[in-house]
Amino acid sequence: MLLLGLLMSQSQHGYQIHDFIEKNLPFLSDMKKPTAYALLDRLSREKYVDVTVKSEGNRPPRKVYSINEKGKKYFYQLLSENLSSADSLFYEGDIGLMFVDHLPQEEILRYLHNRREALIMKQDVISRVPSHEYKKGVTLAFDHKRKMLEAELSFIQEALATLQESSHIKEVE
Repeated sequence: MLLLGLLMSQSQHGYQIHDFIEKNLPFLSDMKKPTAYALLDRLSREKYVDVTVKSEGNRPPRKVYSINEKGKKYFYQLLSENLSSADSLFYEGDIGLMFVDHLPQEEILRYLHNRREALIMKQDVISRVPSHEYKKGVTLAFDHKRKMLEAELSFIQEALATLQESSHIKEVE
């Protein structure tokens, strides 16, 4: 859906698309270049995008991808499904939390402090993303990411406080 959505704005070559994702959407997608090209090729094979080859000067020829009517219909189908469904509540970090009892208290605290610092850094980067006056969807996506980071940071701070308190109680006993 991401690739089709980007092509809704304008025709682009693969490098342009990947470069935009990497520079502007690192908190929304971790799509790698080979994956982007493989997906673009699949979208082309399935007739959702048209491909033209263009050459400029001495540069090697590039494939330029354009969404077609079939691709637009597919994009709108994917978009409606995405907006209508509830996100998964599987957080990779929860698996580690389930097994903290296998670590010494000081290690747990150190790892969660590291996690908190990483979240603070992400929050700082996200907070500097400007609002998009003409693209309310971009603003909504980043607002959602901000809220999720705030919730995660709040949870980690509460977990640290709980663990530090339980550590202090054990020391007193």
